Amino acid sequence: QVQLVESGGGLVQPGGSLRLSCAASGFTLDNDVIGWFRQAPGKEREGVACMSSSDGTTYYADSVKGRFTISIDNAKNTVYLQMNSLKPEDTAVYYCWHGRGYWGQGTQVTVSS
Repeated sequence: QVQLVESGGGLVQPGGSLRLSCAASGFTLDNDVIGWFRQAPGKEREGVACMSSSDGTTYYADSVKGRFTISIDNAKNTVYLQMNSLKPEDTAVYYCWHGRGYWGQGTQVTVSS
């Protein structure tokens, strides 16, 4: 069964950090593109970061450049999103996505004092 399962979301104060994890099962992450999207209340889903698991090429949305880092552990078949210097506008449900069209169920990130 193909699954992407996110974890690591939660409530954090502005300026804080979180690391999201996305564990894949039923397929391997190698030789494809994987990424993170987010959707805030009342807004469209937007791309945050993506990575080619074959050559490590990355892309980041301008709003998160320099603060977020996407990485892959192929041995664990898991992709991560390290989020630093979090802002209230980063509050959203974060979704893991794979280039074959697979989506995770989402994990809530709330940045608030």
